[in-house]
Amino acid sequence: MALNISDIKRIAHLARLEISEQEATQTLTKLTGILGLIEQMQAVDTTGITPMSHSQDVVQRLREDVVTQTNMREAFQVNAPKIGNGSVEKAVEGGLYLVPQVIE
Repeated sequence: MALNISDIKRIAHLARLEISEQEATQTLTKLTGILGLIEQMQAVDTTGITPMSHSQDVVQRLREDVVTQTNMREAFQVNAPKIGNGSVEKAVEGGLYLVPQVIE
């Protein structure tokens, strides 16, 4: 794919970038090099090569899936805020936290 200065200026305009003539020339050189590298990589024959998900043959170490902590709901709800209005009662009912109604 061959680019020219007008393509670079058009892309810069679409990206809302202000670009000088010198910057356009430098950008053209860099993009031409990048596109050339891509063409070289596409020219490589990869038939019969299985795609890889990783460049190295690694295996993730897994641990046993065991429960290490039991249900600590009661311990957490001890810290629940009070209902308010001078009440000493915790804002908890049936194991759930009580919150103010937001939508009427």
